[in-house]
Amino acid sequence: MTDDQLVSNLEVHLGYWLRHVSNHVSGSFARALQHRHFTIAEWVALRQLFDHPDITPADLAELMGTTRGATSKIIDKLEAKGLTGRIVREEDKRSHSLFLTAEGSRILPELAMCADQNDANYFGCLDIHEQSQLRYLLQKVAQSHGWNDVPVD
Repeated sequence: MTDDQLVSNLEVHLGYWLRHVSNHVSGSFARALQHRHFTIAEWVALRQLFDHPDITPADLAELMGTTRGATSKIIDKLEAKGLTGRIVREEDKRSHSLFLTAEGSRILPELAMCADQNDANYFGCLDIHEQSQLRYLLQKVAQSHGWNDVPVD
């Protein structure tokens, strides 16, 4: 057996194609958000706050799969932009909940449209069934490995 027969071609690896596509899709989205002065992590945090109103910073960090310190920095940036706020929790005065401000609620659909356009740009070549199948397969891989965190970079 020759060395050529022992070394598989790069292009036969699913990981190669997944990374190739991911780099382009996420890079384009990151640039689109950057034009609006946002990061992917800020977008994910805003989207999570929309889905989970009154969440604690610790729970947000767990959902995002980031450290509390990293999440705190993201929250601070969003607060500085006037997009999120904090309120003291009634049940535990030492803790607080996060919420979207009116401005955060106003900007979120614009950012969601940016995400939708990015998906359409890259996955519009697939029909609805193919998109659904791809989503199902990627979710199956993630679930089989117990990956529950939200990708933020």
